[in-house]
Amino acid sequence: MTDARILVVDDEANIRELLDEILSEEGYDVTTAEDAAHAREARRTRSFDLTLLDIWMPDTDGISLLKEWADSGSLGPVVMMSGHGTVDTAVEATRLGALDFIEKPVSLSQLLRTVSKALSNRSATRGVLGGSPHTDNLVGKSEAMRSLRQQIQAIAKHDTNVLFTGEPGSGRTLAARYLASVSRRSAAPFEIVDGAEFEQQDPDAVLIGSENAPGALRRAAGGFLFIDGVERLSARSQSVLYERLSGGGGGSDVRLLTSAAPGFEQGASFRSELMTLIASVVVRVAPLRDRSEDVPELLRYYVDAFVEAQNLPFRRFDIASQNRLRNYPWPGNVRELQQVVKQLLLAGGDEDIGLAEVEAELASESEASQPLIKQDLLAMPLREAREQFERAYLQQQLQLCGGKVGQLAKRVGMERTHLYRKLRALGVDLRQVASDD
Repeated sequence: MTDARILVVDDEANIRELLDEILSEEGYDVTTAEDAAHAREARRTRSFDLTLLDIWMPDTDGISLLKEWADSGSLGPVVMMSGHGTVDTAVEATRLGALDFIEKPVSLSQLLRTVSKALSNRSATRGVLGGSPHTDNLVGKSEAMRSLRQQIQAIAKHDTNVLFTGEPGSGRTLAARYLASVSRRSAAPFEIVDGAEFEQQDPDAVLIGSENAPGALRRAAGGFLFIDGVERLSARSQSVLYERLSGGGGGSDVRLLTSAAPGFEQGASFRSELMTLIASVVVRVAPLRDRSEDVPELLRYYVDAFVEAQNLPFRRFDIASQNRLRNYPWPGNVRELQQVVKQLLLAGGDEDIGLAEVEAELASESEASQPLIKQDLLAMPLREAREQFERAYLQQQLQLCGGKVGQLAKRVGMERTHLYRKLRALGVDLRQVASDD
């Protein structure tokens, strides 16, 4: 008999009932969900040791939901299911952090074998965040990282609210977790809510919840509530958040941490009183291209972490490949570096990773910069699709302007200072665009 908790997400009632019956008879604690909305609600109310996730669902498909959980840092062990499986879909699911892939109709022996294997590795995979190994440390010996650690260690002694700003993928969530790990509340809850959740359901439900399903503020009581992407909150969500944080009920003794893209507060749509409340201290997380000397250490760290957490084959980057990656602009920051490392380990081959293999992987990663018509934006969560579109749109417009930002500002109708800030936030390398042109 086992106490492992399993969430089954499938829009077909007969499949849900069958899996519930089989797994319950094996002694597992099973919860079922008929679509993405119910799956989100289930994961908000309790934790699961394993999620069995169908790909083809009517509201939000399984791959998009997998991306959503990965981006919010709440992925956990996931096995994908599909009656129309393809190699490409399986590869994409694995790239995003899924542990395995089951084809339907499900074989009883395959199901139990896959579940047993996934649960046997759960002690390792509990440290996996967004398909990538999670650490409470901030890796890197650059001046930017030394300064960041020192700043956070000083702030951690107090209970002020902290806003982390930085480009997508730069490590804002890691910085927030590091603050929690060195604070007096290190053993207390650390609750993460993606800003997009406030727009997908009632803001009060996210923060307060109900008697049977406590919201984020109640779950974080005594510890930390981290809202990732606070700039995505609508006017109504901002009002509800401000009311709850300024004495309108909710959790007790919660330290609020938030993250946002640089310069978001310059717009007129964010409430100044809420900004004052959430940003007692602002901590800037530098993009990876500003601390390129950390790249070799990050490569070694993530190789070791993926080998340990996901049992991937050990490989090492040779000097030429490390040098190439040190000089790569990393538009996706540390998140992109993690994906490059994972893909190269999954590819297998010689123990040494050479320059040619790295160049091929970077060429694959650069597909996000292809003409917009070639990007499958509908397969992405809104946040990622918007970032991909804006990056590709501005890169191509900039090339048409010969790399001249002044001309670009006139062409796209943006004020130049705001445009520079947007380009930096999206990781658009002005020098690279100009040289490509």
